[in-house]
Amino acid sequence: LVTPQATPSDFPMASVTQAQLDGLPVPAGQLDDLYPLSPMQQGLLFHTLYEQAAGEYVNQLRVDVQGLDTERFHAAWQATVDAQDILRSGFVWQGQLQQPLQIVHKKVQLPFTVLDWRERSDLSQALAALADSERAQGFDLSQAPLLRLMLVQTGAGQWHLIYTYHHILMDGWSNSQLLGEVMQRYSGRTSASAIGRYRDYIAWLQRQDGQLSEAFWSAQLATLQEPTRLARVMSASEIHSGHGDHFQTLDVPRTQAQEQFARQQKVTLNTLVQAAWLLLLQRYTGHDCVAFGATVAGRPADLPGIEQQVGLFINTLPVIAAPRPDQSVGAWLQAVQAQNLSLRAFEHTPLADIQRWAGQGGEALFDNILVFENYPIAQALQEGAGQGVVFGEVTHQEQTHYPLSVAVTIGQSLALHYSFDRAHFSPAAIAGISEHVLQLLERFAESALRNLGEIALAGAEEQARQQAANHPQPYPTDIAVHQRIAHLAALNPHSTAVIFDGQRFSYGDIERRANQLAHALMAHGVGPETRVGVALPRSEGVIVALLAVLKAGGAYVPLDTGYPRERLAYLIEAKGLALLLTDSRVSAQLPLEGAAQVLELDRLDLSLQPVSAPSV
Repeated sequence: LVTPQATPSDFPMASVTQAQLDGLPVPAGQLDDLYPLSPMQQGLLFHTLYEQAAGEYVNQLRVDVQGLDTERFHAAWQATVDAQDILRSGFVWQGQLQQPLQIVHKKVQLPFTVLDWRERSDLSQALAALADSERAQGFDLSQAPLLRLMLVQTGAGQWHLIYTYHHILMDGWSNSQLLGEVMQRYSGRTSASAIGRYRDYIAWLQRQDGQLSEAFWSAQLATLQEPTRLARVMSASEIHSGHGDHFQTLDVPRTQAQEQFARQQKVTLNTLVQAAWLLLLQRYTGHDCVAFGATVAGRPADLPGIEQQVGLFINTLPVIAAPRPDQSVGAWLQAVQAQNLSLRAFEHTPLADIQRWAGQGGEALFDNILVFENYPIAQALQEGAGQGVVFGEVTHQEQTHYPLSVAVTIGQSLALHYSFDRAHFSPAAIAGISEHVLQLLERFAESALRNLGEIALAGAEEQARQQAANHPQPYPTDIAVHQRIAHLAALNPHSTAVIFDGQRFSYGDIERRANQLAHALMAHGVGPETRVGVALPRSEGVIVALLAVLKAGGAYVPLDTGYPRERLAYLIEAKGLALLLTDSRVSAQLPLEGAAQVLELDRLDLSLQPVSAPSV
């Protein structure tokens, strides 16, 4: 029989032409469905293609198993692949397609390998090497299925399972659903018929109002002046490659104390951790308003059977907040909880759209994410097993493209797993961050009435170490600060004076730039008793500007560009500023009509100015 030709009308969500459909790399008669990607799938596709050799988003589960019938186990897995669309899906993005699409094949064979290693003496190292090679092999995203299994026999009735899959297929909750379904089939129980398919979720996404999402997120982004880059404020003495892990577990009494405090405040433990993390980001970066990435469940409550579906529903979204020093712990927790609740109606919004609306040129808004893991994988395996099958301790390895991912697990103990890129964070820096998170959590729980400004990052032991290391040094009182900097620049011109945004600036560089700017200021009339306003965005340029004003003989008046225009206008007039130093990035926010002279540093050519200090 001739297989009927598929037409674009068979796949209305895909928006393809007949030529595009005919060009898909699928054998005739094997195309079951065709539709676009979810926002998270789009992001994972991009990062997988961008960092092809990095191993990002190739996840792996390993577990020892006793009493397993390998043929039945294989059959149970294959039957589950046959039943779940997402497990038979591959992805296409090349050619003339308007957008990436996922292809659901009618039938795929699950790669399932059985090895007999009962005679090997180096089992532990060999299994670890095998698992690493499986992850390093990765996946060709255009070739379904994007999962494979290896069963290694390690003894009589003893097996080691290595299950590797690409995160673009499913999230953690779906993975636990999948494993439970496999074990149900293995034990001979009929798996409940799925209500709905992954395509229903994609169709739901297409029905959402993009204008409402843009309005909501634009309001959220209004207070975020710049991206929150934790890695850029960490000064790593040595640069390494690869990923590191740091594990932090609160004991049961400490966890119970946190849970009791959360109940008293009518917030979740998740909210408590997020509130501590936001405050830590603010303290580390010095930004008033900060953001981190939060992974949300993303399962629409109005889709029937959504909790039982297998697929990638999660999304990563920015949580944006500005904790105030005068805000009580209780009020801060309520603000974070309200923020999370407000996101729920718009948690399907693509992160790429949010970043575009932020006006940062599509730049990432954060370099760190918090993931709250509540998927019962070990429970799903054991509950579905029965018939003499016993699973050991489950290990699960994941790797994202973010420099820092913090996975939070809440059971009898609160556990935080810091997975970090060693090119950006040192193990010592991560250990310090984890201690500061714990310090904030415990200070929160002491009193909901305490103001955030009263809570120190450093604990008692760290403060004692700082005090012990803080040996008083003689400091000259007969020399001005700009003269002191000039002296240090003469002694050690190549030593680092300022670190900002991942860049290092030497004393010699800062001194040269300050001297050149000082000559330019003097040419504009700055001298003794002259007051110069400095209204600049946070950068090393602020240090240069302040030193230049002093070198020219003037006095600087710092102006916070975050103040209302009326307040800034009053300060400019009341202080009698002869000149205002600013930058074209912020000058539009300033009431320049009240300033006698205005110099925008980024538009000022200082190349012809002398590099030596002016004589004042």
